[in-house]
Amino acid sequence: MEKRSFDLLLAIVAALLLALPIVVIALLVRLTSSGPALYWSDRVGKGNRVFRMPKFRSMRVGTPVVATHLLQDPQAYLTPIGSFLRKSSLDELPQLWNILKGEMSFVGPRPALFNQEELISLRTKYEVHGLLPGLTGWAQVNGRDELPIPEKVRRDVEYLRRQSLGFDLYILWLTFVKVVRRDGVSH
Repeated sequence: MEKRSFDLLLAIVAALLLALPIVVIALLVRLTSSGPALYWSDRVGKGNRVFRMPKFRSMRVGTPVVATHLLQDPQAYLTPIGSFLRKSSLDELPQLWNILKGEMSFVGPRPALFNQEELISLRTKYEVHGLLPGLTGWAQVNGRDELPIPEKVRRDVEYLRRQSLGFDLYILWLTFVKVVRRDGVSH
């Protein structure tokens, strides 16, 4: 219950503090490319249940539904402000909604796309699927997009074993540092 209370409190504070920037980003997305401001994707959450996760749309409408690193030329699909949104991680702000709903936590394994079968299978095998997915996580601060799936799952398992409020705060701090430095973002 301690983790959920922390998530709720932090999500409410973040939503209040970031309400204006969220509105501005939504308007910028709409003004710089056709289509909706939000992109909703099917993600795999706790217990391998699929849920809908919003992001500010950084890719053009019609982009194939695969992990970005699997696209032949990801740059070709970016909207005019897409690269900035991704490198700054501002595209993730709408996921505060999932945290408020209890579908996500601030810290946990990043939710897999519904079609990332190897990742889902390995997380299930090592019982990581029992965790709420996170806005950030131990794998995120240790390589993000560059990690191969087995290494990502190894980091998820390490988080499963080490999870605590103190470890979550440490991961949030590392996330802040990496976002400011723009470490580990390849698109």
